[in-house]
Amino acid sequence: MYKKATAALILVLSLMLVIAGCGNNGNAPQNQAQGQNQTQASEQTDKSPENEAVSGASAKSYTPYDQLKDSYDILIIGAGGAGMTAALEAKANGMDPVIFEKMPVAGGNTTKSSSGMNASQTKFQKEQGIEDSNDKFYEETFKGGHNTNDPDLLRFFVDHSAGAIDWLDSIGIRLNNLTITGGMSEKRTHRPEDGSAVGQYLVDGLVRNVEEQGIPLFVNANVKEIIQQDGKVHGVKVVLNDTEEKTITGKAVIVATGGYGANPEMITQFRPDLKGYVTTNQAGSTGDGITMIEKLGGVTVDMDKIQVHPTVQQEKSYLIGEAVRGEGAILVSSEGHRFHNEMDTRDKVTAAINALPEKSAYLVFDSGVKSRAKAIQQYEKMGFVLQGDTIEALAEAMGVPAEALAKTLETWNGAVQNKNDAEFGRTTGMDHDLSGAPYYAIKIAPGIHYTMGGVKINTNTEVLNKDGNPIPGLFAAGEVTGGLHGDNRIGGNSVADIIIFGRQAGVKAAEFVKGQ
Repeated sequence: MYKKATAALILVLSLMLVIAGCGNNGNAPQNQAQGQNQTQASEQTDKSPENEAVSGASAKSYTPYDQLKDSYDILIIGAGGAGMTAALEAKANGMDPVIFEKMPVAGGNTTKSSSGMNASQTKFQKEQGIEDSNDKFYEETFKGGHNTNDPDLLRFFVDHSAGAIDWLDSIGIRLNNLTITGGMSEKRTHRPEDGSAVGQYLVDGLVRNVEEQGIPLFVNANVKEIIQQDGKVHGVKVVLNDTEEKTITGKAVIVATGGYGANPEMITQFRPDLKGYVTTNQAGSTGDGITMIEKLGGVTVDMDKIQVHPTVQQEKSYLIGEAVRGEGAILVSSEGHRFHNEMDTRDKVTAAINALPEKSAYLVFDSGVKSRAKAIQQYEKMGFVLQGDTIEALAEAMGVPAEALAKTLETWNGAVQNKNDAEFGRTTGMDHDLSGAPYYAIKIAPGIHYTMGGVKINTNTEVLNKDGNPIPGLFAAGEVTGGLHGDNRIGGNSVADIIIFGRQAGVKAAEFVKGQ
């Protein structure tokens, strides 16, 4: 009896192993390759920040290629914040969408977002007694863009910003910790509850929702061409794992491929003066979507409007988020002096740093700022942060005159106490002084950060041709588009852009498909 039971148990176990081995539906090599890519991505994110091309939702599972169908209602190119948001709204509107991402993981530049998401008249502002208005948000963004923003896109943007915060909250992505960024007069930059960087939190939440909704998301899926038929967008040609090309048809295409900040040739084509600058962009931001759309007759706008972020750690090309300044940090030269209003718009702060002989500066802050801007923990892990138990010790670590730095902090703390920055007229990010030891500093200089230019769209996110007419079935959202930000983007507006117009693209593409 015992021998028979043992034999039966062995037989059952053997069958289970066989079934498990066949569980890939004949797709084991592709799944294995994806698993390796995800492991490598995780290692690179942890160990090699300079290779953040594959940063993002690296621990997630993606759709295996054997589940790829020949046709979907809506084809979405790019799995950053705009693409995944569009997919969720398309699904909610009864569509069968699919997402193609050329990189090994989802996330794109969204993963690198640090400061937060700007929005006005939100429920979280009201809960915290912050009085704000869409008109004020509009006016300050228009001023920050040097009055060159597309007024229709900007009006839609500010008026739908609170709704975007509500929508994120409804799908488990809560941004209720408020701070302020340069060029803004109110705390309208929404962050995760613990004050951490917004990017990875947002990407993780969107990927989770995409998975829960059963929306297929294929990585290492490089769309090379958008196909038209009878004057309408009809599908795409996509290369899987750099080997197999497939043609997938659809009734609408949403392009959410991001900008061109990691394409040096494209950058220097439009801005030769930026040659040699480091970039904070992930490696996938090479302007592919813009090129594909131009071949279909789409036009571009503001392609020479390329934002240089003032606070970038140069060796790793890593952005030091604006929230650090928003929570009270100051900028100090190699001589130990402040030299500009730290909360001015990015273009003006960049110009001030570039006007210094060394073309670099230090962000100086205390333990209070560190506790409020959680992203600093990541900067510490990456070895960017200098520390001193006293101001003099910090000055020594920075290599700046101790007496000058001490005087600078004394003057600044007095300005905070009196709510009057007599030196440079700063009025925001002055809720706390810098008196909580230990003290910290990060050396920074400007770097290419964001491309304001891109394809021209209307408020329905329809891509427009040279005559100003929509290309039927073609939609775009996020950094691939141009016009919203004008000459200069306000910090915190890019995350709002991808959510607000990502939602609109999903809704309007669904309406287009239903009308066919």
